[in-house]
Amino acid sequence: MPPVIAIAPDDAHNARLVKNVHPPDWQNPRPSGRYNLVVIGAGSAGLITSLVAAGLGAKVALIERHLMGGDCLNVGCVPSKAVIRSARRVVEARSARALGLETPDAPPDFARAMERMREIRARISSEDAAARYRDEFGVDIYLGDARFVDEQHIEVAGARLEFAKAVIASGARPALPPIPGLAESGALDNETVFTLTERPARLAVIGAGPIGCELAQAFQRLGSQVTLLANTKQILPREDPDAARLVSDALVQDGVELLLDCAIEKVERGAGDLKTLRITGADGATRALAVDKILVGAGRAPNVEGLGLETVKVDFDPVTGIKVDDFLRTTNPRIYAAGDCCMQWKFTHAADAAAKLVVQNALFSLGPLGRRRLSQLVMPWCTYTDPEIAHVGLYEHDARAQGIAFDRYEVPIAAANRAVTDGEERGLVKVLVKRGSDRILGATVVASHAGELITQLTLAIGAGIGLGRFTGLIYPYPTQGEAIKRAAGAYTRTRLTARIARLFEMLMTIRRRLRF
Repeated sequence: MPPVIAIAPDDAHNARLVKNVHPPDWQNPRPSGRYNLVVIGAGSAGLITSLVAAGLGAKVALIERHLMGGDCLNVGCVPSKAVIRSARRVVEARSARALGLETPDAPPDFARAMERMREIRARISSEDAAARYRDEFGVDIYLGDARFVDEQHIEVAGARLEFAKAVIASGARPALPPIPGLAESGALDNETVFTLTERPARLAVIGAGPIGCELAQAFQRLGSQVTLLANTKQILPREDPDAARLVSDALVQDGVELLLDCAIEKVERGAGDLKTLRITGADGATRALAVDKILVGAGRAPNVEGLGLETVKVDFDPVTGIKVDDFLRTTNPRIYAAGDCCMQWKFTHAADAAAKLVVQNALFSLGPLGRRRLSQLVMPWCTYTDPEIAHVGLYEHDARAQGIAFDRYEVPIAAANRAVTDGEERGLVKVLVKRGSDRILGATVVASHAGELITQLTLAIGAGIGLGRFTGLIYPYPTQGEAIKRAAGAYTRTRLTARIARLFEMLMTIRRRLRF
């Protein structure tokens, strides 16, 4: 029997979640013969690896020590987007008067928003349920800690599984920055913040990456007074500065206090649940910030300990994770890895794509024949603030570093009439093309639903479709996607050289004279 797992708060929604993804009465199967593939970790990478391999006829075992579904279902994408949606509804309600409706005066119901999140998470958990993978996909599910014992065997819960190939998809976990007193302060992270049932009146969020920005804005909109702290000069430091500035302005407009380019010297606990952060700004000035809760949204550590990787000669680093080549093969050629434990792209959709690549390379390639490279993937990503910020391909600094000459085409999202009618005019579309052609190198979109729009540009890069082709693409009117067509139009106008313009003028003159 697996150990009983309890998730706070103890309610019907969390009980349903646990029943699906770590059933208390689960009986591990009895190993019978050699598995084509044994997968460690039932997060996004492990689930997809198992599902695809089993669907293609492989005999597969999947091992999970905690909750199937991994971060995405339990403490990442699903719960965070549910909370973000509630927070966006709050802003929509407050702006209702501008749309001809009365604005409700009631404050946000934080507890209800969090309960809605738990209900949605429990409902979606049926997709990742242990019983579903066993009964529908034919995967042997083992709950317990996994450990390599030799080149052919993995132990779990007293059973020894023999494998032809293995995949490590053990994921990653939050890592606290080395700030004195932070660990003792009871700081929240993305694994514990979703256990809250009461709104923190004052919340400090450490880290201005995607997790920090998304949750800072959401909690501010749900009634907390949020201060976002980072040691970087801009929020979302990886992103295009113009795009990040639009999101920064939106956070400030919502009431989030930004303390950037600062250092947190220490955290002190006071009376009751009070915490005080001692902060030094870029100008050397010091400040004390008193809050009720601290949320850490910076730092991840790969789950590599306790797996017996040394036994099977799999190289790893406790900070960067498992060492893999471009085929996601570890230093042991029979063992592969995918997802957050080994990749720089720490996204659910990246883990999904990598899982399919791993199955191809581990089971269905012969030497170099049929192998696929991780570097060949065209990987978009999106931060789900309001507005969202999404990107694919190269940034401007990437192109410069690689010595690639480029042209930039940029239009405000308000160039699309739908953004104006929706009252969602903060945003932009920025596309980089290789100079002398319309080949798209990279693109950034800031819009209310940038994550939807970036898919068009991802497809274009992957399929070799140039920006000029978007000029002739027919969009339903009105849609915000028309902003991409506007950017394409800006490119097309640059192709109208003086020589071509003179040819058009000559043609029009001839047509007038011939009266047709």
